[in-house]
Amino acid sequence: MDARESSGSGAKEFQRVAQALRTRIADGTYPLSSYLPPQRELVTEFGVSRDTIQRALRDLAEEELILSRQGSGSRVLKVPPVQSSAPTVAGLRRGVDLRRVISSAFEAREVTMDVYTLTSESLQAHLYFQVERIYAREITPERIALRLLLPDAGVPLPYPRVKGDKEDQRLQERLRAMSRRHTASLRGSFNDLRTQGLVPIVDLEIRHTPMVPPFKLYLMNGVEALHGMYNVIERQIELADGEVVTALDVLGVSATMTHHVKDEDAYSPGSVFVGSMQAWFNSVWTNLSE
Repeated sequence: MDARESSGSGAKEFQRVAQALRTRIADGTYPLSSYLPPQRELVTEFGVSRDTIQRALRDLAEEELILSRQGSGSRVLKVPPVQSSAPTVAGLRRGVDLRRVISSAFEAREVTMDVYTLTSESLQAHLYFQVERIYAREITPERIALRLLLPDAGVPLPYPRVKGDKEDQRLQERLRAMSRRHTASLRGSFNDLRTQGLVPIVDLEIRHTPMVPPFKLYLMNGVEALHGMYNVIERQIELADGEVVTALDVLGVSATMTHHVKDEDAYSPGSVFVGSMQAWFNSVWTNLSE
């Protein structure tokens, strides 16, 4: 165990990783019976040592959320409930199960999604699960239309950045490289659905905005919205050359998502929120070139 693991900050890192993985299991990023990413990928993503990842996985295994076997990886055994952070309000639910909401949206004959986010990482994971359902013929949408708004590559991002050094661009370059990989994977998955005839019409459009997202937003089928603010945290990140830096970063996975539903009352809180956010997204989209 290295010095980082024996320190108080190391213990906090282990807890942070474990909580992030719990959240991803709960919201469907890692569905039941699926496998978590390999330890080497988690090391790179969270910017911690392998010992930290292993401690986090042992914690989840003790809670019987996962089963870890050497050479086979870690498989999800149980999905913990997502706790509500506030009483239910008409048209609004907090602490929702993202997997269930998105899965429900994909059961429609025509699926439309408008997404505004910092990267396509979480989105790619959620949509890959829906692609698997389509291959298994659990769902048979006739059309999928996804519009994705991402920050332009030339826009300076306030986060992630090295604490105390605003001129260091390595973390931003790392983030953009990750976003490109996830976006390419998403394109490939959607193209396969179309070319293999599993979904007759598949439209994926990506546009880049000069704005930096302070929140993530999913608009689905014109009647639902998922919305959550990004949380700024301080954490350790290990770069490709092995250097560990203290970073100020934003993590969408730990954000409390709110679920807004449009109903027959045009003036209900849910209807007003969904309608206003859809109008905002459309205005940004139409004023951007591809």
